[in-house]
Amino acid sequence: MKLKRNIVSALAGLSCCLGLSQAAVASDDFPSHPVTIMVGVAPGGSLDALARLIGSELTKVTNQSFVVENFTGAGGLLAFQRLTRSAPDGYTLMFSNQSMVLIPLLYPKAGLDIVKDTTAIGTIANVPMVLSVSNQSGIKDLPSMVAGMRNGSLKPNFGSGGPGTTAHLAEAMFMQMTGGQGELIQYRGSGPAISDLIAGTIQSVLDQTVTMMSLHKGKQIKAIAVASKERLPQMPDVPTFAEGGVPQFNLQIWNGLVAPKGTPKAVVDKLALALNQAVQTPEFQARINDLAAQIPSAEERNPAAFTKTLQHDQKQFAELAKQIGLQPR
Repeated sequence: MKLKRNIVSALAGLSCCLGLSQAAVASDDFPSHPVTIMVGVAPGGSLDALARLIGSELTKVTNQSFVVENFTGAGGLLAFQRLTRSAPDGYTLMFSNQSMVLIPLLYPKAGLDIVKDTTAIGTIANVPMVLSVSNQSGIKDLPSMVAGMRNGSLKPNFGSGGPGTTAHLAEAMFMQMTGGQGELIQYRGSGPAISDLIAGTIQSVLDQTVTMMSLHKGKQIKAIAVASKERLPQMPDVPTFAEGGVPQFNLQIWNGLVAPKGTPKAVVDKLALALNQAVQTPEFQARINDLAAQIPSAEERNPAAFTKTLQHDQKQFAELAKQIGLQPR
């Protein structure tokens, strides 16, 4: 019996060592096959655009494909759930922004936790929010819009990419800060919301410069305020929220990559290194500048710094959700 126990122990130890060796080998040659980057919204929005931009650059620096997959539903909940059920090997990632922090607040029954259930890889860009209106809305500027929302002569409908998305959060914050009235309309991604804005089906969208700037320049919509300290060189004709009388609205959105919890440190380090190389390419930096976004410093975008950001936002957004009356689903 003792001999049998010793054999079982020896086999268990051997199995463990083999498992560790296989994990080490997997880490050594990572990535050896295509990596999937999930995006929890439909194609056409700012999150999708940035995911495809960084996926393209990661493909170049690693010589391995980073493929963006749109896995939509419930404002990113389904993508988040899929991430937590994926193997923690670095081959399934999720590209998200602050909206990811709101998912556990909107869907508490799902039992998800942004800090406990993910491994931070890094951030790639901080993007200002811009308030845009349809050409058919008749809205001329931010002061007149706010005045109309306050006195009841105007009750604009705001389109967003779904419950808990950054646009939903921004629009709820905007109404709370101005004391104005409006209607929040949820879509399955900011792309469809922006399409309806162009068509004049809805009157307003608060989204990132990534998607709104080119539409404003092309006169498909009209941007009336941007959440930056000063006017952006890329949009010099668009006043800041402060100029329009709402200085407290200064929301800028981080965008970054996370992996499933338990992803080996060696894999995380390789992904972070690849991400660092990708954001430093002249092509990426030029494109980010064109989008009026900013690349965080190396100290601000690494896994440790991103983890702290997630921890900070988790606490901050829980309080903010109460203030704006964000209802669990």
